[in-house]
Amino acid sequence: MNHPSELKYARTHEWARIEGDLVVTGISDHAQDALGDLVYVGVPEVGTRVTAGEQAGVVESVKTASDIHAPVSGVVVEVNTALEDDPDFINDEPYAKGWIYKIKPDNLSDVDNLLSNTDYEAGL
Repeated sequence: MNHPSELKYARTHEWARIEGDLVVTGISDHAQDALGDLVYVGVPEVGTRVTAGEQAGVVESVKTASDIHAPVSGVVVEVNTALEDDPDFINDEPYAKGWIYKIKPDNLSDVDNLLSNTDYEAGL
């Protein structure tokens, strides 16, 4: 599995990357691999307030559906609309084209409460 060291991870298999004053998030390589081929990604609407650890979306595969949880609290400022037409971006490039949404966090330092890649992998 590929879990880049520059990212932080939630126990619920989401990743977070700081870009300026935003947090970009998606699901980990481990999560997409366990789900299999994705057929649908339900994202929160821009302007939606999300709370760390709570459901913020859903991904569906040919096998199952799984909730996406917010890694930090804040407001969704952008969603990856390309996933509507091609959810396979998550399977192919979960940390690049497969990002799901961007959050303007209430507190950017909340990212520090997430797991390092080493700690995340140890819990798998």
